[in-house]
Amino acid sequence: MSNVENNELVEDKILQLVTFRIGNEEFGFDIFKVKEINKMMDITQIPNSKSSVKGVVNLRGSVIPVVSLRNKLNFPEAEYGKSTRIIVVEYKSKSIAFIVDEVSEVLRIDSSIIEKTPEMATSVETAYIKGVAKLENRLLILLDLDEVLNEKEELELEKVESN
Repeated sequence: MSNVENNELVEDKILQLVTFRIGNEEFGFDIFKVKEINKMMDITQIPNSKSSVKGVVNLRGSVIPVVSLRNKLNFPEAEYGKSTRIIVVEYKSKSIAFIVDEVSEVLRIDSSIIEKTPEMATSVETAYIKGVAKLENRLLILLDLDEVLNEKEELELEKVESN
């Protein structure tokens, strides 16, 4: 096996994640789906949208729907602070922004430390979770971006984008 093939095998086992906090929990998204991270900005509210859909933002001329991960993952409401961030991700060929309490870091982890989510282990809907990574002194919940929004919410976001 050539060195190039060896490196590809090693790369397949390393995940690069953007990690962030909601309340006391730490989560991660695949960094390759993250387009950018911004400080909190003015959000234009859309009437009659779901509570997790906070509205839209104008990001360099593009109107992007904004979803509160705090609401979506059933965490209690909290005020936005200095650390609140908007993570813009690529979701099924569209841009969607998620509000999080704080972005922690970019992390590279070996996929071997990820375990399947135990039943009843978290307050977060388990369909959204790819697994839990055991780090030295903390657990990191890996969210599956493709599962975070259901079909009904996707339709809601399309309605928001077209307004």
